[in-house]
Amino acid sequence: MAAHMPFSTLPASVVADANSGCKIVYVWRDPKDVLVSLWHYYRKLRPEEAHVSEFHDLYESFCQGDTVFGPWWDNVLGYFRASVEMPTRVLFLRYEDMLEDTASAVVSIADFVGCPFSAEEERAGVVDAIVKLCSFEELKNLDTNMSGSNGHLIKLPSSSYFRKGVAGDWVGHMTREMADRIDSIVQGKFQGSGLEIKRAST
Repeated sequence: MAAHMPFSTLPASVVADANSGCKIVYVWRDPKDVLVSLWHYYRKLRPEEAHVSEFHDLYESFCQGDTVFGPWWDNVLGYFRASVEMPTRVLFLRYEDMLEDTASAVVSIADFVGCPFSAEEERAGVVDAIVKLCSFEELKNLDTNMSGSNGHLIKLPSSSYFRKGVAGDWVGHMTREMADRIDSIVQGKFQGSGLEIKRAST
């Protein structure tokens, strides 16, 4: 099951019952790219209102922590702390690291869910085959993701959930000053947690 729910709102059957067998893989990414992705998603929800100034409105809301599931940093910190407290039940991964070394991420996930690759499977190229099958382009072009619709309250074409699959797209949407402001806010919120973001370098 895929969800954006904060850790604190997950059912007790998932987080409190150590015998439930539930495992959580949480993927977080650069907050600036999160904002851009969110903006493009909102444009698909309300195309008639997709004018330039709306991005600035969303930017301000994001900086104030006013988003659908609460402040982005609270969501990330909730899962990060859970991964420290319950490392066998919560795996915390960074999207940019996964893009950089997808094979290592696949191996980590397999180990985490209790299905590690054997040396023979690794030699046979099973990990590389999974990386290829799960690549952005492969998933984007699957028939099931190119047709039909998705969503509970509002139906959107399944293809709406696939855009670029890259890191750093924020560069084309905000100024360096805007990027620095987000980085500073998040750095402050993360202070003392042991979690850090990579500040804007573009």
